[in-house]
Amino acid sequence: MEWNSCRALHSHTMRCQSRLAGASSPKLVGIDECSSRKGHTYRIVVSDLERRRPIWFGGTDRSEASLDEFYQWLGLSKSKKIRLAVMDMWKAFRNSTRKPEHAPQAAILFDKFHVLRHLGEALDTMRKAEYYRLTGKDRRFIKGQKYTLLSHRENVKPDGRRSLRLLLKANKRLNTAYLLKEEFGQLWDYEREGWARRFFENWRVSLKWQRLKPYEKFAEMIDRHWDGIAAYCKPENKVALGFVEGMNNKIRVIQRRSYGLRDEEYLRLKVLTCMLDPI
Repeated sequence: MEWNSCRALHSHTMRCQSRLAGASSPKLVGIDECSSRKGHTYRIVVSDLERRRPIWFGGTDRSEASLDEFYQWLGLSKSKKIRLAVMDMWKAFRNSTRKPEHAPQAAILFDKFHVLRHLGEALDTMRKAEYYRLTGKDRRFIKGQKYTLLSHRENVKPDGRRSLRLLLKANKRLNTAYLLKEEFGQLWDYEREGWARRFFENWRVSLKWQRLKPYEKFAEMIDRHWDGIAAYCKPENKVALGFVEGMNNKIRVIQRRSYGLRDEEYLRLKVLTCMLDPI
């Protein structure tokens, strides 16, 4: 059977899967963007976090106008039922969601993994700065340790842990930055906003006199976006934040497997049915 016939048959099967899954009226949504073609093209994927499946894939970029298309597709009555929207700190997503004709009643929750990614970038900026500050043999502990530093301690293999211990023992600034990075993850363990805020303020105070400029900028960003982070303290907002990030990773796998494919509708169907039971 030739490729076009196979694709048409598979597309028909996926449309049947979507119809059997039924229309979605989400109360908890996850909003994220995925990139293709070396990051020059973006699409937005919206997931129903209760049913744990993507419900919309589209747009031409990650702009406010592109997310507007989702709310127009969902309709006013269903948009008004959305209680929580999980997203990264991209302003366009917030602006679109808060429009009066979309879901202004929804609480905004910033995805933990996107927040920690910014902290990882701050740590990596410091790693590079320390590498270029040092010379000769002093550099050998830092070279090649990017992913060891950025990974959670429990995910590092034994060889990596030995290298990490040597690095942290040899470089005081990176040792401090690494410990602060590991500690910051506790922010999402608190069940009251007051306790979470006290933890953050203490964490921020510990930056004084440490000469960790990238961390200070990160702390300022957290302060500006505090409401979207503190929202996780409410019991009704304790959702599985890893699903949005896992969904994006799944889409990347689909894109790699379909390398060279230019059929947008076929890709959209692949994404929308990737979490559905086969028929």
